[in-house]
Amino acid sequence: MILAASRPYFAPYPGYFLKAALADLCVILDSVQFPRGTTWLTRNRFKNDQGALWMTIPVRKKGLGLQPLPAVHICREGRWRHKHLESFKHAYGHAPYFGEHRAALADGLGADSDRLIDLNMRLIGYLMHQLGISTPRVRLSELGIRSAGTQLVIDICRHVGACTYLAQRSARSHLDAGLFAAAGIELIFFTPPAVVYPQLWGDFIPDLSAFDLLFNCGPKARDVMRGK
Repeated sequence: MILAASRPYFAPYPGYFLKAALADLCVILDSVQFPRGTTWLTRNRFKNDQGALWMTIPVRKKGLGLQPLPAVHICREGRWRHKHLESFKHAYGHAPYFGEHRAALADGLGADSDRLIDLNMRLIGYLMHQLGISTPRVRLSELGIRSAGTQLVIDICRHVGACTYLAQRSARSHLDAGLFAAAGIELIFFTPPAVVYPQLWGDFIPDLSAFDLLFNCGPKARDVMRGK
């Protein structure tokens, strides 16, 4: 069994989903610590007439110290959901497939739960479905594993019976290959293909949220993601 593990980022880029597609099981690291600084858990890049468009989900951090990700709550104050949806409309109103996904995006940003993890998991689930990815998902919080770092990944592999761990090449410096070898688990790396597809607003910008790919390519997004 090939295992992949990923944090539940906000509207991730296509390479995130390609890794899930190449695995037999994907573990979502939903119980890790929420970082103090900027993080892909709360923001991602889209595109408008000015170039890269950063969208950020506001969360409560002041005075709360270090928080586990499940404890992080979205700020209710302000009109950020309305502003985000208006920004999407301005940026993608003329994209060929924006209309097909606009309601789902609005539902994902506006659902009742105030937890960041719930918002991110809704959007990840929607994108996986639209990209045709059927890889089973399980949450780390369901496994009862408390280790950290490379040992966490090894313990997850042992728990689910995985003999191979799939990681993006950018994670090489964070994983101890010796520990994988000692555990008898194969560690393999991959680099997502550098795909180019039609975008609005001038020169192509790589590695935007997978929503950009979906809005512009619709049913062809799955093949584009795989570099076909």
